[in-house]
Amino acid sequence: MDVAIIGASMTKFGQREAWIRELLAEAGEACIDGSPVDRQAIDHLYVSNMASGEFEGQTGVMNALAHDLGLLGAYAERVDQTSASGGAGVYEAWQSVASGASEMTLLVGGEKMTHRTTAESTDVIASITHPFEYKHGLTLPSFAGLTARHYLERFDAPRESLAEVAVKNHANGANNPKAQFQKEIDVETALESPIVADPLRLYDFCPVTDGSAALLFCPVEVAREYTDEFVRVAGVDGATDTHVVHERDDPTVMGAVVDSGEGAFEMAGCTPDEIDVAELHDMFTILEFLQMEALGFAEHGHAWERVRAGETAMDGDLPVNTSGGLKSKGHPLGASGVAQVVELYEQLVGEAGPRQVPADRGLACNVGGFGNCVTTTILEAAG
Repeated sequence: MDVAIIGASMTKFGQREAWIRELLAEAGEACIDGSPVDRQAIDHLYVSNMASGEFEGQTGVMNALAHDLGLLGAYAERVDQTSASGGAGVYEAWQSVASGASEMTLLVGGEKMTHRTTAESTDVIASITHPFEYKHGLTLPSFAGLTARHYLERFDAPRESLAEVAVKNHANGANNPKAQFQKEIDVETALESPIVADPLRLYDFCPVTDGSAALLFCPVEVAREYTDEFVRVAGVDGATDTHVVHERDDPTVMGAVVDSGEGAFEMAGCTPDEIDVAELHDMFTILEFLQMEALGFAEHGHAWERVRAGETAMDGDLPVNTSGGLKSKGHPLGASGVAQVVELYEQLVGEAGPRQVPADRGLACNVGGFGNCVTTTILEAAG
């Protein structure tokens, strides 16, 4: 069964006073109110959230949200796939409708993080890693630094190419009123910021963020009864890579991105050349290169050349992270994959405002850990 998305919303990302339950309700209410659907029609509710228990001692967020949104009677489930929880939620929401189990499914993703210290947040996120790696103090920023050094040296890529990813995404985020950082930076600023994990510096990393986002799914034939403004889920797939990063044959190849991308492209019946806009999981700048290559947007070791040539800018052949990406928009873990699809929805229905690019087909790639689990989604404009 063909599945449509007929509603999308996103809260302001950043440091918020609201707690997780309030953040989830804010996005959920906005999505329902902004759609042509009565809330009583919603059969299933999925909540993408990685660590509300660890961050603020709040569990059962799906039950609380069903109550807060007046969705009593609907089936409710929490989806946790680490920092790919949002993408996994998209996959589950799509499955619930495609299978015929639900005619109207609401997905809300969110996380509350900024009330904890950076060290505490880093420790929660580091629990994604294998226990062997964790006990030796390895964190995701550590893996990013090691991989970036290897990539730059192996493919003779200039250090400035990573800084240009940050510059591009900050420029895009400056045009996104929901982004955490709405300011532009230059290459010099990025290169002179404090070192976090050599060779990566402060501006190579996404911030700690609070926020939520929501999507409303239904069959395409049902969507047509309500509106002409919708998008179709053309392809979606997920995959898992090794839990221990050093067991991979090549640290510059994200195997789960390759596999999930191939599955999504096959289902959508299209190729990378037919994608008009992409939202990639740039938790670290180096990940934008690795995902571009794993998804077939660039040859292995050559993504940096496309970035330097301006091909991934707003006016380039393949605009990447028009939302500002995780880098500028922010990264509330459970919300990020949902927010990626919100951006694509807005692009495909022509509601992206100053970020609008010509687009009929978009791709989102949401990554858990350092490529441990991945969901790739391809959307097409209605008609």
